[in-house]
Amino acid sequence: MKPVLLVIAHGSRDPRHAATVHALVRRVRSLRPDVRVETGFLDFNFPSVQGVLESLAAEGVRDVVALPLLLTRAFHAKADIPAVLRDAPPQLRIRQAEVLGPSPLLLSALERRLYEAGLTPADKSSTGVVLASAGSTDPEAIAVIADIAREWRHTGWCAVRPAFASAALPRTEDAVRELRALGCAKVAVAPYVLAPGFLPDRIARGAAEADVLAQVLGPAPEVARVLLRRYATASARVLLPVSA
Repeated sequence: MKPVLLVIAHGSRDPRHAATVHALVRRVRSLRPDVRVETGFLDFNFPSVQGVLESLAAEGVRDVVALPLLLTRAFHAKADIPAVLRDAPPQLRIRQAEVLGPSPLLLSALERRLYEAGLTPADKSSTGVVLASAGSTDPEAIAVIADIAREWRHTGWCAVRPAFASAALPRTEDAVRELRALGCAKVAVAPYVLAPGFLPDRIARGAAEADVLAQVLGPAPEVARVLLRRYATASARVLLPVSA
């Protein structure tokens, strides 16, 4: 029997967050109807991760892949989620999958959102893009965003600059002005976030002087495909017995 896929989302007081998470999970289920997919939240929303794990154990489920619905490997992936999983019922065998990013499929999803917002492939060479993420105090996560921006620039955009809604600089509005100063004919903001909420709203406000603001990644098909790839990789990983 295939392991249950438990998608672990952060949670938010903003109802758009949970609605977007559930839309993504529905897309995942449609792509893999043979896999049971459940959703748990770390905070603010129900069901909680712990509650889902306890329910699965009570049903007799044994194998679970816990997949962090995160784009970078920052504090939640390194500390919060492992802590919750350590408190899971002991009869569950849990593999923690890798976070979603970085992935070429996510770059494709970002471009999808920019084209949906009005750009065309013909605009690439004259358009500067702000890759706007939520931000983190984790240097590894910040470095990953910078690397993604450099990689994306090589696909034909006029320029790509990283920006952060919190915890790091530059802010979205500063990156927009920098791209204007570079002489890009158009400036677009691509939110590198999965769901709406407080920080994505801050990104949107920072995009006021841009020509184009894309929507969050949300339930883009590319995101669902990355999620299923992470699930497949974790499912194939052999669980070693714990030494006494």
